[in-house]
Amino acid sequence: MSDIRDPEVTIASPVNGEVIDLADVPDPVFSSKAVGDGFGIKPVSGNVVSPVDGTVIMVADTGHAIAFETDSGLEVLLHLGIDTVQLKGEPFALKASLGDRVRVGQSIGTMDLDAILKKGKSTTSIVVFTNTDTRLVSLKVTLGMVDAGKPAARAEVTNEAASGSEAAPVEASTDPASDSASGSPDQPTPAAQRPAAASSADDGLTGLDATARDIIAGIGGADNVRSVIHCITRLRFYLKDESLADDAAVTESADVIDVARAGGQYQVVIGPKVAQVYNAVVKQLPQGSGEDAPEEEERERPTTFVGWMKYGFSSLIGVITGSMIPIIGVLAASGILKGILALLTYYKVVGDETDTYKFIDAMSSSMFYFLPIIVGFTAARRLGANPIVVAIIGGVLCFPTLVAMSNPKGEGYHVIAQLGKTVFNADFFGIPVALPTGREGMAYTSTIFPIIVAAWLASRLEPWLERWIPAVIQSMFVPLLEIFIVSALILVVFGPIVMFFSGFIANGINSIITFNYVFAGLVIGALYQSLVIFGLHWAVIPIIAAQLASSGGGESRINAIVSATMIAQGAGALAIWVKSKNPRIRQLAGPATISAMCGVTEPAMYGLNLKYGRVFITASIGGAVGGLLTGLFNVNMWGFTGAFVGFPSFISKQGIDSSFTGFWIASLATVIVGFLCTYFFGFKESDFDAEREVKKVRLGRREPVAE
Repeated sequence: MSDIRDPEVTIASPVNGEVIDLADVPDPVFSSKAVGDGFGIKPVSGNVVSPVDGTVIMVADTGHAIAFETDSGLEVLLHLGIDTVQLKGEPFALKASLGDRVRVGQSIGTMDLDAILKKGKSTTSIVVFTNTDTRLVSLKVTLGMVDAGKPAARAEVTNEAASGSEAAPVEASTDPASDSASGSPDQPTPAAQRPAAASSADDGLTGLDATARDIIAGIGGADNVRSVIHCITRLRFYLKDESLADDAAVTESADVIDVARAGGQYQVVIGPKVAQVYNAVVKQLPQGSGEDAPEEEERERPTTFVGWMKYGFSSLIGVITGSMIPIIGVLAASGILKGILALLTYYKVVGDETDTYKFIDAMSSSMFYFLPIIVGFTAARRLGANPIVVAIIGGVLCFPTLVAMSNPKGEGYHVIAQLGKTVFNADFFGIPVALPTGREGMAYTSTIFPIIVAAWLASRLEPWLERWIPAVIQSMFVPLLEIFIVSALILVVFGPIVMFFSGFIANGINSIITFNYVFAGLVIGALYQSLVIFGLHWAVIPIIAAQLASSGGGESRINAIVSATMIAQGAGALAIWVKSKNPRIRQLAGPATISAMCGVTEPAMYGLNLKYGRVFITASIGGAVGGLLTGLFNVNMWGFTGAFVGFPSFISKQGIDSSFTGFWIASLATVIVGFLCTYFFGFKESDFDAEREVKKVRLGRREPVAE
């Protein structure tokens, strides 16, 4: 290819429609420019033309995407619709082929807009430049309505030649982003063009790159990967054919603790290095998947009532998991900051009436107060709704006016009607509305479940609105109607129902603890980590979060017990590290101990305690003792973070009291009992030669648990 480049390239609109800014495209990977800079188009007709003069360098097998290279070396990807790879080519009919020369405005196929909308997908199409970093100097986009083949943007291209004789292929094997928020690999590339995944130790890869290579080879190669995401300690692969994965080969890879198959995912437990390994993996895949991209997997539909009940419960836990995973770390940080503020106040470093106190209080409390907004955003991404719209609905639920209306002590508080213990304290067009009250009024601040229901409603309503509202006015009227309809349904109907049931469950758990905290601590301390294996702890975590976020300064005795169970699993790993003479086991046990003592138990549980001897049982004995002492000392907790790193969470606003001292006594006793039971009775050295396979059990087909 010549080293002389045209300084400017005219980019035409590929369809008749409205050109929009890339940031407004309803797909976080495209809108964040992870794939490259460009623009979006909301089509009003289905005829598709070439946006540039150039050569066709990629045509997706499913017909939803096509890529071109201009004579100036700019690579242009045209993606028709959002998440449309799942439609398997039905709405598309591209007539351009690999290697064809095309001109601006030349017809290259059609897309059936109605068929796309009926499948619940967005027709918004995208033009992006996949070699933005190396070729694009600047881009000027003309927003508004434009005819197909007419200029929509002008791209200034660097006049430097690409390294090598050709530009990088459009599949961008180093690009970690999937183009679909659903996690589907939405830029398929013909197999002949895909770079082969490294499978040999002679390829020069070392460190985490070599680990990634071995993992990919063990799961059946790069072509077997649909998408990959990661959580705190695990890579979560969605594979095309799970039978191709070799568990033993993957487990033998450096830095891999364990593997598991659950909920349609192939999980590779890594531990603290998971983010680095994830980055190394996606560099070696033809298509990657964003961290927050949920996966829409095909699932078997039940045929019996009991089957549907299990299916519904599994789906609910999956949604809670996907909604809560992204915010767990922030909840933990907010809880620690609350504890630090309590320490500063207790030692009179900061007065509770000073501006400094109010600033730090805002930093630590905002996450809990505005929880519906944050969870609304994450739940919408998990369910496929517009995250911004659902976040706005979350803002409606905790709007100051609604909080004031729900305050029984406020001047504007009034009772419209009462049914049993349910008080209707507002009305909407004459329809009685029951706003949650709390101690000083709360509306739906600090709640989780109502906004998750709102995200689900939005995910169902949004495609229907896009199907019936003309494309020219969709950008304004779809969010308008969505916000109004979903907000009204939550306030009038679903919110009170959800709050009743979630309150019933929370009150039930609290009643058991109140009746006999010591006994509850013993039982929960012994069994909670078993819930983690089954994923049932995700039904408890939102209740804990809601308790901590409640009006007037939340507290959670349940979380205090859970903290002891985390330390217990770390004590088991510590005993292995001290007693074992096996270098490989000691290398695993050290980091696993630190991780568990900081509140993440997966490396200890799945890497060691469940695999060798009776360690999980002996460690859980320590958890039972810690839970019992937690109840005996009436320990309370005001933050989300547990284990030793979460000690500030045990400091109340009044300062250090029996909860703080009780936490340390219970935690140290947990370490001592868990360590000694494991050291003397948990395992023997020969157990490491007879390693047993650990299967993580899940109830039904659903999202697996997270740390």
